[in-house]
Amino acid sequence: MTIDQSFYIGYISKTRGLKGEMQVFFEFEDYEGLDMDVVFLEMNKKLVPYFVDTIKLQKNSTAYVTFEDVDHIDKAQALVRKKIYLPNDKMPERDPDDFRYTDLIGFLVIDENHGELGEIIDVQEFPQQFVATVDMEGKELMFPLSDDLILGIDGEEEVIEVELPEGLVDLYKE
Repeated sequence: MTIDQSFYIGYISKTRGLKGEMQVFFEFEDYEGLDMDVVFLEMNKKLVPYFVDTIKLQKNSTAYVTFEDVDHIDKAQALVRKKIYLPNDKMPERDPDDFRYTDLIGFLVIDENHGELGEIIDVQEFPQQFVATVDMEGKELMFPLSDDLILGIDGEEEVIEVELPEGLVDLYKE
C-alpha cells in the first residue's frame, strides 16, 4: 500500500491513559462513516497497517482508539503525530449534489475588478466562516468565502468569480 493508493483521514494527537489508548484527530469531514478495521500509519514515508481493536467516536472530530499489540503507553507514545490513511476503496461515496467549500481547492479565482488572481490552494474552517487561500504569484491571498463576495461558481470549468472588498487585493500586491 502506498500513499497514492490511499487517502488521508487525520493523525494521532496524543495518548490517553496507560494501556495504549490514543486520541485521533480527524481532518476528513465524513469520519463517522469510515470503515476503520485496519488503518495505515505513515512511518518513514511508508504506510504501516494497524488493526483497530476499539474505537469510540466523539462529536468534536476526534475518537479514542486502541490498536492490537499496542497495549502500553510507551508503545502508543511512539505513534503520536503519525498521519493516518485508509485505502482508496474505503472512501465513502458522496452525493454529487453535496457541494462543500473544501471542493473549491484547485479552482481558479477571478475577481471582478482585478481579473485572474490565482488558484485556491487551501480552504480552512474558522468559527463563523470558511476562508480560502489563493496562490497569487507566490503570495498567499486569503479571503472569506461568503455569499456577499461570491458572484458565481462554475463547477465544470473549476472557476469561482468573486468581488473582493476594495483594497484587499492591493494589500497582497505590495
